[in-house]
Amino acid sequence: MKNLDNKSWEKAQKADKDSVILDVRTPDEYEEKHIPNSKLINVQDAQNFVSEVEKLDKSKAYYVYCKAGGRSMMACNIMEQLGFSDVSNLEGGITDWHGEVTN
Repeated sequence: MKNLDNKSWEKAQKADKDSVILDVRTPDEYEEKHIPNSKLINVQDAQNFVSEVEKLDKSKAYYVYCKAGGRSMMACNIMEQLGFSDVSNLEGGITDWHGEVTN
């Protein structure tokens, strides 16, 4: 897992056109605001999180975020245990995000 700051995370994600942005917050938080084109899988719903993540393509790069970076770090660790090799955590989460958001 890579822990990346705002600029590094956005730059790396944009450089990989085949990458996936994963929002691991709750549906309510996602509705409030989220990074465009992100896929929501709530890490707090542990059983559903694992079953949904197992459906994803392990060969792709995943850029994971939450509100402040804690839940996304946990999600990245789970993903690595499930065999994902290219996961990047957004340090500071969407709270510190300076890029585009959808409200």
